[in-house]
Amino acid sequence: MTISSADKEYIERCLTGIKDTPQAQSMKTFIQHGQITTYTHVLNVVCMSCRVDETLHAHSDRQSLIVGAFLHDFYLYDWHDSSSNEGLHGFRHPVTALEKAQKQFSLNSKEKNIIVSHMWPLTITRVPRCREAMIVCFSDKLCALYETVYKCRRMFDVDL
Repeated sequence: MTISSADKEYIERCLTGIKDTPQAQSMKTFIQHGQITTYTHVLNVVCMSCRVDETLHAHSDRQSLIVGAFLHDFYLYDWHDSSSNEGLHGFRHPVTALEKAQKQFSLNSKEKNIIVSHMWPLTITRVPRCREAMIVCFSDKLCALYETVYKCRRMFDVDL
């Protein structure tokens, strides 16, 4: 799928100071779904979230949407290796991602809610409380399904 050059530039600007950190770059070493890295997955979710926002005319806070989508899986470990995490990854990683993101970056309340609630309804008590969080939650599931079933590497023509 394609994304406009203006959207690519805006995504790049929003992620300046985030995507190039060693921690964010380390997401390229962790596998998320099939052969998809966590880094590629979060970029897919960023682009899908922007597409959903545009399609629904949701008028979201686009910068928070992009930052939250990029950091939603900022847990920084191989979830396939049980010795590298506390188990029950699906339930616990949103909190871990939020804790690690907050240590590294200054986040607003929307970005925090996006990260901690992206696994809803699995994490039943962590509910998306803003439109940006709902969009990322939905987009994450679409991307995970697509990445798992179709074994694609990138859904969008964005490489940051």
